[in-house]
Amino acid sequence: MRMKLVSSSPYQKESQKKKRNILRKRIFIFVVLFLVVFATLAFLSHSNRLNIKAIEVSGNVVTDSRVIEDTVSKEITGSYLWFFPKANFLIYPKNDIENKLANEFKILKDISVSLKGVNTLAVNYTEREGKYTWCGDILPLSLDTTEKCYFMDDGGYVFGEAPYFSGDVYLKFYGEEKKDSDTMLGSYYFPDVFQKLLSFRNAVKDIGIKTSSFFVRPDQVVELYLSSNIPFPDKPKIVFKSDSDVDKITENLQTALSTEPLQTNFNKKFSSLVYIDLRYGNKVYYKFK
Repeated sequence: MRMKLVSSSPYQKESQKKKRNILRKRIFIFVVLFLVVFATLAFLSHSNRLNIKAIEVSGNVVTDSRVIEDTVSKEITGSYLWFFPKANFLIYPKNDIENKLANEFKILKDISVSLKGVNTLAVNYTEREGKYTWCGDILPLSLDTTEKCYFMDDGGYVFGEAPYFSGDVYLKFYGEEKKDSDTMLGSYYFPDVFQKLLSFRNAVKDIGIKTSSFFVRPDQVVELYLSSNIPFPDKPKIVFKSDSDVDKITENLQTALSTEPLQTNFNKKFSSLVYIDLRYGNKVYYKFK
C-alpha cells in the first residue's frame, strides 16, 4: 500500500515559524539577562566594601606572622574566571588557604581561617611543640657524626629541622617506613607503634634505666639504646619486636634484672653490656663483652 504525503498547510507553516521566532526571542532575552546579571555581579564584587583588606594572624610563637600573612595574601590575589576577585568575602578560597598553610608550614596545626567582619580575614592556629627528634633511617657510626635531625611532636609527626644538640637533650628516633615521598617532613613516624614505643620507654625509665634513642629496623625489630658514651652500634640496647605486648616485655625485663647474675652484671658491668633481648617470650637473653 502506498502512503500519500500530505504537505503542510500554509497555516501550519506560519504557526511553526512563529513558535521558532518566539523561542529565539526567549533565548536572546535569557542570554542578555544572564550577561547583565553576570556583569553586575562582577562589577559589585570589586567593591572595596565587599573585599578583604586586612589579615590577622594569631597563635604564632616561632613562626613569623608576616610570612603567614604573605602566604595568605597570595592565595586571595587574582580572580575567578577573570572577573570575580578571590578577596571577595563571599567567595574567598577558605579551604585552599588552610591547605596551603598546612602544606608549607608543617609546624602549624589546628589551622582555622574565618572572617572577622567583612574586610578582615582571621587566621588562627597552634604550633607543634618539639618533643622528640627523628634523625634519619640509619644509625650514625661515630660520636663525631653531625646529624641532621628533625623535630617530632608528641604524636610522632615530623615537622621541622632541629638545631644540633649535644648529648641526650631529646629522645632520638631512627628508621623509616617505606613511602612514596622522599622526605619524612609532614609524615608520622611509625604511627602504628609510636605510642607503644613511648609507653615502653616510660616503663624502662620507671625501672631506673636511662635511654637515648629508638631504632626501628626494616624487619620491624626495635632497638632501644641506653644512655652511654659508647657510639653506635655498640651502645647497650634492649631488643624487642614492634608487635610485642608492652606490659609483658616490661614484666620480663623486670624479672630478668632482679635475677642473678644479670642483676649484678647490669649494675657493675653496664658499660660492657651488648644487649638484652626480649623477643622470645618469657626467655630473656643478654650478652656482655
